[in-house]
Amino acid sequence: MKSILAFGDSNTWGLVPGSKDAARYPRDVRWTGILQSRRRDVRVLEEGLCGRTTALDDEKKPGKNGLAALSDLLQGCPPLSAAILMLGTNDCKRAYRASADRIGRGIEACLDELEKVLPPERILLVSPILLGEDVWRPEKDPEFDRASVELCRELKAVYRRIAAERGAAFLAASDFVAADRADDEHMNAVGHRLFAEAVLEKLGGMGVL
Repeated sequence: MKSILAFGDSNTWGLVPGSKDAARYPRDVRWTGILQSRRRDVRVLEEGLCGRTTALDDEKKPGKNGLAALSDLLQGCPPLSAAILMLGTNDCKRAYRASADRIGRGIEACLDELEKVLPPERILLVSPILLGEDVWRPEKDPEFDRASVELCRELKAVYRRIAAERGAAFLAASDFVAADRADDEHMNAVGHRLFAEAVLEKLGGMGVL
């Protein structure tokens, strides 16, 4: 059976937009679960974590550094047929003061780890959905600011370039899905379904499925 790693943040974990208690969509609603249900010959390894960054440390919330987690995770993973990497949204929080290029360097470090176990053509790099214009408001997620919204928009071009240079596959989640207005940050149930369809098609084109 093929194993596909889905490594990401809260939009891989399946956080329900606007939920104050960080509610999670059921597995059959999350895009990873939909992917699993469509292909019984594939095992989808769901590795999403709320607040995860590419390679940045959160002093108040330890354990959010994606690069550090990925290094440990791959040591215990079964042999992989492919990997889906979707990070970058949390790097846009104002506390990190990161540029698009710095976030790109973080995603490249994650790709370096994945390429220790997979050829680049078996890695799908996904630029995240866009943050909504009001994501920074107090009732939504004030860890972001207005600059975060623009920074997030820049990631598509940066990730596309990185994928092309390294020979990895590329998909822009923002081409298919928008953040729900409840929090301007997360996919709703319809978004998860649409994104799952886009990933399925892309994996097919990669020869993974």
